[in-house]
Amino acid sequence: MARTILAVDDSISIRQMVKLALSQGGYEVVSAEDGNDGLAKARSCRADMVITDLNMPGMNGISLIREIRKLPAYTGVPILFLSTESDAGLKQEAKAAGATGWIVKPFQGEQLVAAVRRVLGA
Repeated sequence: MARTILAVDDSISIRQMVKLALSQGGYEVVSAEDGNDGLAKARSCRADMVITDLNMPGMNGISLIREIRKLPAYTGVPILFLSTESDAGLKQEAKAAGATGWIVKPFQGEQLVAAVRRVLGA
């Protein structure tokens, strides 16, 4: 059974790129268009990993991580940031909120799949 990744990004093109790369890598992908949608989907389905953008309308990625970390089903579930931001202070804030790692946009599909495999141990 394929592992499920919840991908949260307000850019439809990024969501499509993430879904294509991860689907080709053998993963099931659930997409969400912003932090609020991502939290709703996290509550309704159990993902093996979450990949989220930082800058989104409504609820940003750091707030989303904080909310997801409150859900018992997501204790220990890896969360990767996928963002254009590379500031060390933001990385620290994300880590403090519960992020596992950080991938800077733009990214290559193979790079994303390799990072997911490394973090999931698959």
